[in-house]
Amino acid sequence: MSDHAGHSHGFAGHAHGASEKRIAIAAVVTGLFMVAEVVGGLVSGSLALLADAGHMLTDFTALSLGWLAFRLARRPHDDKRTYGYARFQVLVAFVNGVALFAIAGFIVVEAWHRVGQPGEILGGTMLAVAAVGLAVNLGVLAILHGADRDNLNIRGAVLHVVGDLLGSVAAIAAALVILWTGWTPIDPILSVLVALLILVSAWRLVRDAGHLLLEGVPEGLDVDAIGPHLVATVPGVCEVHHVHAWALTPERPMVTLHAAIVDSAEPTAAIRAIKAELAKRFAIGHATVEIERGRCADAATEGDHAHHGHHEHAHGHPA
Repeated sequence: MSDHAGHSHGFAGHAHGASEKRIAIAAVVTGLFMVAEVVGGLVSGSLALLADAGHMLTDFTALSLGWLAFRLARRPHDDKRTYGYARFQVLVAFVNGVALFAIAGFIVVEAWHRVGQPGEILGGTMLAVAAVGLAVNLGVLAILHGADRDNLNIRGAVLHVVGDLLGSVAAIAAALVILWTGWTPIDPILSVLVALLILVSAWRLVRDAGHLLLEGVPEGLDVDAIGPHLVATVPGVCEVHHVHAWALTPERPMVTLHAAIVDSAEPTAAIRAIKAELAKRFAIGHATVEIERGRCADAATEGDHAHHGHHEHAHGHPA
């Protein structure tokens, strides 16, 4: 039996300079207004403003970590991290999602206390600060709009800012109701509604980041189609198995597989053809391909490789 392994490292850029610059500007703007919103919340007595300020603190942290993730992603790989630091952005996104859960929980608990013991709220001050907050959030969102929206790191930052924007809208609505009617319970009630919206976004972010951290199959990739496609399109390939697919980041899907070839096929040519098909049909730029003739090399230690649930088998009968 002849075994050959081939590796493809055709990655897209690790970090986009434009996205890094945008997220840095967004972090500075968010941090500056966060301080102003804390002061406004304390002066007006508004939970909605303080909750929004708390959320802006996590925004500032999230944006700062996002910027750091872009910086780290540019660092070259070494003997301890052969893929470099690109996965750090996924870890940051996961932490951001968990932070959103914590903030939403805090808002709900505090709102419960406020409903039972409503305090005085200065509607005018609350409205002014919330209006400026809305403008700031819209500006930050516009800054991030031109960044790479498929990047999980950017996506996490955008979710934070959108949640913050909703908080500003809720604070404005609560301030108007208080100014018109004097009914202060509207402040914690709208805060809870914003918290629920934040929880939905947080769940999606944690779910997607967690999927990547658990080496899940990249979104949109049909693993079951890989083997049959290669058997049908690559000359000399008669079987494909041990197919594993995951992604370093959402933009960098990866695959490893075993491909059995006929005796007359040339291994290097088969590897090149397989990689070309994976890139063309499945947009996979990094693949590790093991070429086999006869019995699978792993069968000696694993028994029959059909016992492994994540291993795919595709058979063909070349002419």
